[in-house]
Amino acid sequence: MNGIVLIDKPSGCTSHDVVNRWRRLAKTKRAGHLGTLDPLATGLLVLVTGTATRLAQFFESNDKTYEAEIGLGFVSDTFDADGTVTATNRPVPAPEDIIEALGGFRGVIMQVPPPVSAKKIGGIPAYKLARKQQPVLLTPVEVEVKQLDLREIAGETVRFTITCSAGTYIRGIAHDLGEKLGCGALITSLRRTTSGEFNVEDSWTFEQLEQMSASANLEEAVIPSAKLLPAFPCVHVDDIGEMRIRQGREFRASPFAVRLGAPFVKVVSSSGDLIAIGQLKFPNVYHPMMVL
Repeated sequence: MNGIVLIDKPSGCTSHDVVNRWRRLAKTKRAGHLGTLDPLATGLLVLVTGTATRLAQFFESNDKTYEAEIGLGFVSDTFDADGTVTATNRPVPAPEDIIEALGGFRGVIMQVPPPVSAKKIGGIPAYKLARKQQPVLLTPVEVEVKQLDLREIAGETVRFTITCSAGTYIRGIAHDLGEKLGCGALITSLRRTTSGEFNVEDSWTFEQLEQMSASANLEEAVIPSAKLLPAFPCVHVDDIGEMRIRQGREFRASPFAVRLGAPFVKVVSSSGDLIAIGQLKFPNVYHPMMVL
């Protein structure tokens, strides 16, 4: 099974737990994910499995959308409700002040990653240093909040929908909002609904996957590699063409099938499998940069 599996992750487990569960279910060692979800978070976790793990680089910049809930008047060492939570006992500002403060997080912003995160300091993940009570000094990084729609302010709870660039920490936005308002804030609920072209509505729960496995049709949950990367034009080859590409030879793409200058193409075999990604070298001449 080579392709992508869309998982509806439950709360309380890590993204790595989900990957390991899929490995056991699919009886494979080759699996990974395209963007971590915190243990508290639920929703869309995109898994790559089989030879499709090599395609991960093409999905790293995918935007993501979340449904978020923030609790005001509290702080946490992890910036969410899974950490050590402390009430600040500071007054929560009026709704109009909260709305104004949220507006400052739209667009391109500089964000300091949370200390309890996988960001590395001298090759060591920040969360390992934080858990040992060692200093965690992370530099700000540029991220982009492309859309932030307030859904509700109910007392100390703020709910909104956010679409942001890869690498954006929603926990960080909650914490920074609390700092800006002066009352403290943390994430109490977070659900990812989209990642690039993938939607949580098309995802599977592990209960469903286990039933499919028991019925020997688990493969139906996998989006085949040949259907991925729809922006890449598709080049179909026969058995001889496949052999030449697997030997690392350059190949031509018909100008009728591939627009002139397309930087990448997908190479699909006569059996319908994705066998390579070609990178433009000369007009309509491609080098197999990746053979699957």
